[in-house]
Amino acid sequence: MEYEVVRPQDLSPARIARWGELQAQDILFDSPYLSPEWARAVARAQRPSDAVRVVVASRGGRDVAFLAAKVGAYTAMPAGAPMCDYQGLVAEPGAGVSARELVQALGVHRFDFAHWLEGVGPFDAYARGRMVSHVVDVSGGYAAYEAERKAAGVGLLKDCEKKRRKAEREHGEVKFTAYSRSEAAFEQLIAWKRAQYRATGQTDIFAAEWTGRLLRDLFASRDPEFGGALFTLHLGDRLAAVHLHLRGRHTIHGWIIAHDPAFEKLSPGLLLFQSILKWMDETPYRRLDLGPGDYRFKRELANARQGMSHGFVGLPSPATLVRGAAYGVRAAAEALPLGRVSELPGKAMRRMDRWRALR
Repeated sequence: MEYEVVRPQDLSPARIARWGELQAQDILFDSPYLSPEWARAVARAQRPSDAVRVVVASRGGRDVAFLAAKVGAYTAMPAGAPMCDYQGLVAEPGAGVSARELVQALGVHRFDFAHWLEGVGPFDAYARGRMVSHVVDVSGGYAAYEAERKAAGVGLLKDCEKKRRKAEREHGEVKFTAYSRSEAAFEQLIAWKRAQYRATGQTDIFAAEWTGRLLRDLFASRDPEFGGALFTLHLGDRLAAVHLHLRGRHTIHGWIIAHDPAFEKLSPGLLLFQSILKWMDETPYRRLDLGPGDYRFKRELANARQGMSHGFVGLPSPATLVRGAAYGVRAAAEALPLGRVSELPGKAMRRMDRWRALR
């Protein structure tokens, strides 16, 4: 196996086409986070852009796998972390790529991952923990999906219809807009999201300048197969909810969502999700991926799940020893019956990883 490391902006048209060809082999790879366009968008947004690299694995002159990463002095992580809910190696079946050889090709001692797709590539052996991403499959149409959810005993969609009628009675027309180009709605989304981060004590991902550049670049995108898609919901004349999602060829990936707290009881964010799912009947999109996170609305909307993992691939080095020790402390704490206290080492690791990625 041969490995070549290039900048995303230096990928040839033939290689971009080959990457797309590998993505098209399985709906799982359709995630926009796994596309060459994502790597190129992240490189445009980050400073210096040279930190983003693509490892191209080839055999006999044929490209068989692609991996986009942000490369530091000693460690690397998937390109765009922590803004990417999906991470993975896009490869042809049976490519025979070595995870450690990929790390060596990047010129670092360790590769950390947080939302790695299970069952693809050689990284499963390096997982230290697992989770699921919640997926809504509407390939049979919204009506069939709604009937399936009802048969499964899920009443969320019925509740949404009740709240939609209540919103119409109290506030006027419920207006849904797909592919909104409203700058005001985009800025309000960011403002609501930052207020939510402050209120919940979470890391403000928009404090890093590159994340704002990335969102604005994708919001402005006109590429039919990749970019941001802004969706809005108005109750009467008031903006009630805004979503900025990412578009792949056949998948929309849930990304940045927020709503006006004044309408909390009407669940405008859920009403907007339902409107998007209905709208998808008229589009080439077959899946709405809600991403990881153990939230009730995700569990009840989803009719499919994708396994994911977090962990690292390390070469013999101090960086690998430090990461292994951190995971050891985390595993020991999570094995203890201490409730939320057991979760503290894991939370500290995630917060530190987010800080590293946002620098």
